[in-house]
Amino acid sequence: MTTQDQEVRRFINTLIEHFPDRSARWLFQNKENVRGLLEIIANDLVDLIDFNQLVPINRSFIAETLREQEADILFRVPFKSRTGTESVLIYILIEHQSSFDPTMGFRVLFYMMMIWDAERREAANRTVPRSELRLPPILPIVFYTGNQRWETKLTLETIMDVPQELSRFVPSYDSLLLSVKETDEATLTRSGHPLGWLLTVLQKEKADKETLQRALIDSLSHFEGLGGSGSSQRQEAIGYLLLLILHRRVPAEHDELITLIDRHTRDMEVEPMAQTMAEVLLERGIAQGIEQGIEQGIEQGARQSTIENIIAVLNARFPDEELNTLKVALEAIGDLERLKQLILDASLTPSFEAFQRTLDT
Repeated sequence: MTTQDQEVRRFINTLIEHFPDRSARWLFQNKENVRGLLEIIANDLVDLIDFNQLVPINRSFIAETLREQEADILFRVPFKSRTGTESVLIYILIEHQSSFDPTMGFRVLFYMMMIWDAERREAANRTVPRSELRLPPILPIVFYTGNQRWETKLTLETIMDVPQELSRFVPSYDSLLLSVKETDEATLTRSGHPLGWLLTVLQKEKADKETLQRALIDSLSHFEGLGGSGSSQRQEAIGYLLLLILHRRVPAEHDELITLIDRHTRDMEVEPMAQTMAEVLLERGIAQGIEQGIEQGIEQGARQSTIENIIAVLNARFPDEELNTLKVALEAIGDLERLKQLILDASLTPSFEAFQRTLDT
């Protein structure tokens, strides 16, 4: 395997597992794509942010229970205000579930508080006096790729019934939302940034083939101008489109769509790259199948051992009873934890008939 092949495989492996959130995180590791996102949803701030000095902060504030439905990424970047240059934190919450969450306003504020608390603790570790502590403002962005229309505001009021007299006690803050699937194409592409054109394809990931083909051609025509410093961004965009096809479209369409991308892409070996991606996907699928098989085998062995222990306990306590029928009933139980509990029941049951009744419940 050549060095180039190894690089391509490393690139692919970063995206294949958990594609919805990892692909978005990967997109926004490119400073230009963060700029493109701001051009779509907050263009008035773009000229005030020095994206060349955008620095990712390696931490996540997503609770383990929510990791399957979202991901997040945090940056620190200089911001040019009227009074000088200060730091601002850009927090991107990547929501990839199919439906919106009406509690998102609360969660965004909760994550923002965790970010500020981390900043406070880091300042304390640097022995910054409390009187000199200054927390940076946070620019919160929800990047939503689900299909359901986002119908609630990103505020606390959406999950509160607040009398007018008490409204001044509810924390108020602004946050930005890009609902990719319901944002019109003109809004996504008005700045001409490549990210916007990439998102027009993501919009149509489940559309009919002809609609997706038109979106791919329009998108690819705008990547052609990415030469020089933009060439890596162009390669990343093409890679994203290929993985989107391999993940989201039926296998019967893969060859035709990949050929279309190859036909509209100059100076890149698209088809070999797609072939490598397909091979890695296949390898991942086989590896996952083997791993699942091993896990199932381990559990099956544990179940069989537990059943044998139950039979041994019952045989020792009730040697005159016929256990073959009972063994069949035990083998029909798929829950290992219940079988483990039945060992205790077999040890404590006052009679064989009582154990049978326990088994039937």
